[in-house]
Amino acid sequence: MAEQKLVAEPRSDSGKGVARKLRAAGRVPAVLYGAGVESTPVSVDAKELFHLLHTGAGSNVLVDLIVDGEKHLAIPRDVQRDHIHERFIHLDFLAVRRDEKIHISVPVRIVGESVGVKSGGVVEHHLWEVEVECLPQDVPDAIEADITELEIGMGLRVSDLAAPDGATILTSPEESVVAVQQPQMAVELEEEEAAEAAEGEEAAEGEEAAEGEGPAEGGDQAGSSDESSEG
Repeated sequence: MAEQKLVAEPRSDSGKGVARKLRAAGRVPAVLYGAGVESTPVSVDAKELFHLLHTGAGSNVLVDLIVDGEKHLAIPRDVQRDHIHERFIHLDFLAVRRDEKIHISVPVRIVGESVGVKSGGVVEHHLWEVEVECLPQDVPDAIEADITELEIGMGLRVSDLAAPDGATILTSPEESVVAVQQPQMAVELEEEEAAEAAEGEEAAEGEEAAEGEGPAEGGDQAGSSDESSEG
């Protein structure tokens, strides 16, 4: 993963009022912390940050963050956005070392067209991220989940995912990632049909039982009538 360069300015003041002024000026408040760095409040240009986080790596992009002329290798964390006004509110930069592995969340990307979907099934995406351990430069953009061979009723677990070179998946291998299922309407229709069939069988059994009891009762009545006439 190639590093992206971003210049940050130190900030001495903090608080909501200062943060609002920074955002009004087109900057985003942030904090740099991590390996070999004291927690340092900074701010970055909002437009430059937007371009930085819209690379293929998303928020896992590796950044050369320059503060007062000093370069820090860092990864953006806890990015807070105001989706209504389409702006960044705050974020952290985690300083890392090239020779030390880190734990990081990586998105799961579904690829392929499922056999089951072609047959009318639907894809249920259960797990959107997995935890990965790797060196900063080996952080993958995403972990791919290939659903091509999945038929209706089949799925993928974490154990079915392939970790990229240099990365180890830490998430439990038994967790469900994705499944291909019958559409809910089809399932409900099958349940209704099964319930109606069961009701029909019960009604038929009731009618058979009633027919079986009829002659016996009639016989008893006939016998009683004969006996009374004899008397």
